[in-house]
Amino acid sequence: MQLTLTLDIPPLSKPLIYTDNILLTGSCFTEHISDRLLQHKFKVLSNPHGILFNPLSVAASLDGYLDGKQYVEDDLFFLNELWNSWDHHTRFSHIDKASALEGINRSQADAAEFIKKADCIIITLGSAFQYYLKETGKPVANNHRAPAQWFEKRLLPIADITDALHRTLHKLFAVNPFVQVLFTISPVRHIRDGVVDNNRSKARLIEAVHTLCEDHARAHYFPAYELVIDILRDYRFYDIDFVHPNFPATMYVWEHFVKSCIDPSAHEIMGHVQDIATARSHRSRFPETEAHKKFKESYAAKCRTLMNKYPFLDLADELKYFTGDR
Repeated sequence: MQLTLTLDIPPLSKPLIYTDNILLTGSCFTEHISDRLLQHKFKVLSNPHGILFNPLSVAASLDGYLDGKQYVEDDLFFLNELWNSWDHHTRFSHIDKASALEGINRSQADAAEFIKKADCIIITLGSAFQYYLKETGKPVANNHRAPAQWFEKRLLPIADITDALHRTLHKLFAVNPFVQVLFTISPVRHIRDGVVDNNRSKARLIEAVHTLCEDHARAHYFPAYELVIDILRDYRFYDIDFVHPNFPATMYVWEHFVKSCIDPSAHEIMGHVQDIATARSHRSRFPETEAHKKFKESYAAKCRTLMNKYPFLDLADELKYFTGDR
């Protein structure tokens, strides 16, 4: 008996392999994918601006990396005892202005270098709603808990989304002719916009992304949104807030991502790496026993074997753990 719809996901034309450099940017759902890629020891740079929800902020951040942009003190503002950037997530905010600026520019420089050699950029868009500062008209990536009356909220037209990302993709492909781009839409419901407006927002993102994929041969779409909303389609796959997909849901999306976006040659390696990660998370009640020492020795040997066989795998931290006294 079939209890769910099926979704045929075409394989990525150039599936990801372990030697690829993968840049991920966008909404908080980006971090679910990047965390699992990192856990399996892929080469990843995730959200150099921090979490970004709207397409204009994503496009502007990528433009900044491509242009080698560096921020200056006048780009920061002081609010709630912190120095902040309207272009960045609050993870870059700091009580010290110089420290905030240093953190932002260090991340900018890392991303500018990484994007030139990136093999794949994964972009997850979360919302088509854009906030603008009323005083200056500047589009902002994060409100930083500023008073609501400071902002004007607009639902971006599809043309504005596609135009901004078209320009960014053209610039990206000029700088890095071999990179591929994988778009996803976050299944996280932006319920503060209301159920109806959240659906309008997601619909605009979906239409814009498919237009981009039709116009650019190296732009592709992975249906994370459809997997959760249309296939799982049940509140039991959401957290208690009914907004964020829970662990089973994100694992379901990850499994389909692996099947359609990661080269089969990497799957066996991923299994070995996952086994090592699981072993490292094990906490023995009696670490002084011979059994536990042999357990750690066996996994230290496995780390060495894998690194010798696959020189691109970095298991140095895991090896240090299994050979150490912890």
